Parts: sequence; structure tokens; C-alpha cells
Amino acid sequence: MLRLGALLSGLVFSTWVGAASFEARIVQANGAPLADAVLSLSGGPAVVGSRKATAIMDQRAQKYLPHVLAVATGTSVSFPNNDNIRHQVYSFSPAKRFELRLYEGTPSQPELFDKPGVVVLGCNIHDWMLGYIYVTEDPWFAVSDEQGRVRFDQLPAGHYQVSLWHPRSADAQVQQTGKLDMTTTDMTQRYTLTVEATADDAVQEPATSPFSEAFKKAAGEAAQ
Repeated sequence: MLRLGALLSGLVFSTWVGAASFEARIVQANGAPLADAVLSLSGGPAVVGSRKATAIMDQRAQKYLPHVLAVATGTSVSFPNNDNIRHQVYSFSPAKRFELRLYEGTPSQPELFDKPGVVVLGCNIHDWMLGYIYVTEDPWFAVSDEQGRVRFDQLPAGHYQVSLWHPRSADAQVQQTGKLDMTTTDMTQRYTLTVEATADDAVQEPATSPFSEAFKKAAGEAAQ
């Protein structure tokens, strides 16, 4: 299923005058489609409107769903637990350090993500659970589907800077991939992103993980 691009995480807006559809196809160096890549666009005409300020990072079958969630800065994210066991969500990422202690169901309060950056999620109980929240100030952004596709409907004509990020990209850094000169004609563009040669960046039930070790260390220091 093709994922449509988000405008300021769900901005409500009228149809743009002088706009068209833009579809990006993101592939790996070997030409294979790349899912879970974040494509964002900065620049272009100024965006005015009210935005949807909430998002959901679900937990099902001991996995974070979606694996990669992209949100606008200032979005509140809810973490429902739809498993029949308890989870303990946490992150030590500079963009958002937080912990949701062992719980079932849905926490009463969502977490506010008010700083741009990549937030890596772990679970202190299940070391193989990894998820990512990409927090951006760019007005247009979306996550690629299983076919590596991202689509923005009614993208205003203008000049944009294109950025790409993926959990397996080099040093997990945002890659600047050039400029996009959008016209009033529908466009399709192909982008290649080099990622680590592994089938899946999710950890497959290791004995320990850097997240759980960091969590246990911090918890131990707090208890002293």
C-alpha cells in the first residue's frame, strides 16, 4: 500500500494553486526497494494551517508498529500496548529521553516530542524490540512503503532540499540527496540510499542489547 506524504504531521490545508503530485521511489545500491526510509522536503512555499499534533507508536507481537514513525516537531505520541504481556518503553536518545515503566494497555498521557532528531526506542523486557521515531521540522515528510515508494499529493511548485534517513544508513545520519525543482506537472524521482548489508536492522532476540545494558546501568546508579 502506497504511503501518502504527510504535511506537518497531518496539516489541514486547502488545495494549493500551482501544485502537483510527487512520487519518490527509494532503492538500495543493488536496486532493491527500500522500506522504512524517511524522505523529507525543506524549502518551498511557506506552509500555513493547523496541524494534527498526535501520533501512535503501537506494540503488537512484541514489535513496534510502525517500525519507523515520522512526526513533526511538537507532536505527542501515544504508546498503546496491544500485547497480552507488559512492556517497558524507553529511549536514551538526545532528542527524547524518557521511560514508560512496565504497563499494559495505553498510558494515560502521550509523550511530547519537541526536539528534532532520531529517537531510538527499546524495551527493557524484550531486548529485540527496536523502533524509531524521526522528529523533523521539515514541512513535508513521509516513510517509504514496502515498495520503497513515497507520494506527496498537491506538493506546491517550488525549490526543495531532499533529505533521506534510514535506520541502516551510514552512521544512522540524515543524507542530503540534492534539490527538487517542483513544477505544476506530476513528477516521479528515483533516489538511491546506501544502507548496511543486512536483511533487517531489528535485533533478533539477543541475550543483551546496548539499550538494555544502558537502562540497567542507569537504573542501578539511580538506586544508589
